[in-house]
Amino acid sequence: MANGIVPIPPPVNETIRSYAPGSPEKASLKARIRQMLGERIEMPLIIGGKEVRTGKTAEAVCPHDHRHVLGTYHLAGEAEVRMAIDAAAEAWRSWSETPWEHRAAVMLKAAELLAGPWRDTLNAACMLNQSKSVFQAEIDAACELIDFWRFNPHYMRFIYEQQPESMRGHWDYVEYRALEGFVFAVTPFNFASIAGNLPTAPALMGNTVLWKPASSTVVTGWYLMKLMEAAGFPAGVINFIPGSGSKVGNPVLASPRLAGIHFTGSTAVFHGMWRAIGDTIAAYRTYPRIVGETGGKDFIFAHASADIDALATAMVRGAFEYQGQKCSAASRAYVPRSLWKRLKERLVGQVAEITMGPPTDFRNFFNAVIDAGAFADITGYIQHAKDSSEATILCGGSWDDSEGYYIQPTVVETSNPRFKLMQEEIFGPVLTVFVYEDAELDATLELCDTTSPYALTGAIFAEERTTIIRMADRLRHAAGNFYINDKPTGAVVGQQPFGGSRASGTNDKAGSYLNLIRWTSQRTIKENFVPPKHFAYPFMGEE
Repeated sequence: MANGIVPIPPPVNETIRSYAPGSPEKASLKARIRQMLGERIEMPLIIGGKEVRTGKTAEAVCPHDHRHVLGTYHLAGEAEVRMAIDAAAEAWRSWSETPWEHRAAVMLKAAELLAGPWRDTLNAACMLNQSKSVFQAEIDAACELIDFWRFNPHYMRFIYEQQPESMRGHWDYVEYRALEGFVFAVTPFNFASIAGNLPTAPALMGNTVLWKPASSTVVTGWYLMKLMEAAGFPAGVINFIPGSGSKVGNPVLASPRLAGIHFTGSTAVFHGMWRAIGDTIAAYRTYPRIVGETGGKDFIFAHASADIDALATAMVRGAFEYQGQKCSAASRAYVPRSLWKRLKERLVGQVAEITMGPPTDFRNFFNAVIDAGAFADITGYIQHAKDSSEATILCGGSWDDSEGYYIQPTVVETSNPRFKLMQEEIFGPVLTVFVYEDAELDATLELCDTTSPYALTGAIFAEERTTIIRMADRLRHAAGNFYINDKPTGAVVGQQPFGGSRASGTNDKAGSYLNLIRWTSQRTIKENFVPPKHFAYPFMGEE
């Protein structure tokens, strides 16, 4: 066995490719997109390293062309969940005792495969199955996930280095064990990087995982799973079980072997899972670790001293990149009366320049929303604004699902700071603006802090330093990721650890050691070199 104190290669954030006209990376990706558009793949479950076909299937489509079927995937049920639990248990002992540097090597290899030969495949899958522009796919399916897979081994080693002091005569140290049981990873449709990180972060720490990908983006999940296999994750360490929430989730949560939940998704689903765990708590072998990120109602708050051009751009990018389908997307804005006339002109003008269409045309900034359910929910909010006397549609407000699930980027102005569109998560391309009186800054900061139950991301715009301090202090608990003169999206692994509190989740900060430490259980060890030979203490020598 190797006995070196093995270093981890210093992690460096992956460089974002430009895909500029005439570039070799554009030509290569375009070719892979054409190839995948000509295929119709079958996606079985992968349990214990084996493909499992249930015969119960569903189709994966392009959101921007929902008649185009990319493939057919098999659906897991209770029987397959039991198989996956058994496979995870069988793999657990050998994987949990695999030397940490070899677990790190698997993840580091995954990063290099994604940075190289798998890059086009994952970017193409992300563009076709998630309807992301080439830039949004590149920063997500490639760069952010590569960063997770390079930085997490670095954080793992940092955790293992944290050791107690020892006094003379004995030796104290700790070891970091895998959790006893399996981790259930439930991933969302909107980020391939989250889909890749949620199962692999616990696996890196020696755990085995049941992974339920989002039903609307199984193609991306399938290629991620094949990449993980190519990187060397042993059979049974990560088990791929797409299916409905109830058919998969219910038997998972009922298993005594459940040791943890790694979740990104809706607040309502997370509440239900937490409630089910509470109801079953006496049946589990160990108290499950619960880590969740559940969404947001993210804000941009402007002061009268803000740079208007920077503010308008942040509002457009923050609200409308990836069609607003980011848990960090700007969904509400607070603008002082003194800025509003000039800002409105610039904001509406920039939105008018947005090009909308399929992501296969690289000229498009804006693409389709994910599926029919999202389309109905988002358009329902826009219709509510149209029907309300408290709201005005400034731009956008139209939609069409005849070919793809297209909704125009929409800006709404409301006279009611607690209007429905200012409070509820929409998860789509809708930005609602409330104009406040300049003299009511403090009262409006209070509104911003208390209007929504979420606390994920937020941004303030101001040029006066004393005002920045004042605003940041007042909004201290309103966002787990807080931005000054920047849009509230685009957190980078190793630079801005991501997560929020309140209804936004447990704030266990993906992209830092804080998330990884949740997937390990410490054992303290004391070795006494010269143990006592009799029970008596010196104080007992006289009365």
